Amino acid sequence: MKSSARPTAPSSRRPLATAQDVAEYCGVPLATVYQWSSRGSGPKFIKVGRHLRARWADVEAWLDTQTIAA
Repeated sequence: MKSSARPTAPSSRRPLATAQDVAEYCGVPLATVYQWSSRGSGPKFIKVGRHLRARWADVEAWLDTQTIAA
């Protein structure tokens, strides 16, 4: 029997960040991350089922936009 599924190539992508990962990385409470998500003001988040996830590249890109001049 022939399978229609494509063979999967090894992925070089990092695992998605959890809301807790983002909170720890940014040094903010977990509730702040959920507020960012609901307001659309933080990094781009992805809903995976009931779970909130973020790509590390999106977290880094968002942090780069938060830089202010001293």
